[in-house]
Amino acid sequence: MKATTINEVIEYLDQIIEDSKRESSYRGYFPALYRKVTIRVKEGIEKGEFEDGPRMERLDVLFANRYLDAYYRYKSDLPVTKSWAFAFEKTKNWWPLTLQHLLWGINAHINLDLGIAAVDTTGVTPISELKNDFDKINEVLAELVEEVQDELCEIWPFLKVLLKLSGKLDNKLINFSMKLARDGAWEFAEELAATSPQERSQAITKRDIRIEEIAEYVYPANILARILFGIIRVGLRKSVPKRIEILE
Repeated sequence: MKATTINEVIEYLDQIIEDSKRESSYRGYFPALYRKVTIRVKEGIEKGEFEDGPRMERLDVLFANRYLDAYYRYKSDLPVTKSWAFAFEKTKNWWPLTLQHLLWGINAHINLDLGIAAVDTTGVTPISELKNDFDKINEVLAELVEEVQDELCEIWPFLKVLLKLSGKLDNKLINFSMKLARDGAWEFAEELAATSPQERSQAITKRDIRIEEIAEYVYPANILARILFGIIRVGLRKSVPKRIEILE
């Protein structure tokens, strides 16, 4: 399935979200967050916040289609990238936290898909022309951090205590981490744009392997960390459909 407009992207995400609610599937966490981001980008395009609105919509659609393609291929038992396979496989497990599922989706989509979508958006045009609008996305994401934190607090109330203890440090760390991911995606886009079409597939495969390795860090190997995560997991509130609804 392929979206051709940002409105169609939102419609596809709505369908995935509703299917996930009905199936009580953890796969619904990421698209719920992604829908929120997509709507905010759509509003930004309509308000003229980007240098080139039509180009930004094209980027948004190409970017989203990589997720949609991975989602439907995975559901049909067809091969997907290693980073998306990792994220989707984890949704079969009870133990991972809501935040971990979000991070696995973000890791695959930003660290791998975004750079590819950026190159596909610009085509033969120098990719440097996209940089300002690419950076503008960081501001959009930063605006949503506090809202998402409030939603996670509703799912896991004890998080409120941790956030009070850390003050605004948590916001700074999350924004810094997101900026690092975006910067890495831009560097990858520049590298990809500089490769020949014949070498591009190999470069993407190499990057995909690296991003899958990063995903492993979200699932701690340390036994004490796993015990702590397990305690947190037991403390999660709400049903899966309700958690998805909270994140929308």
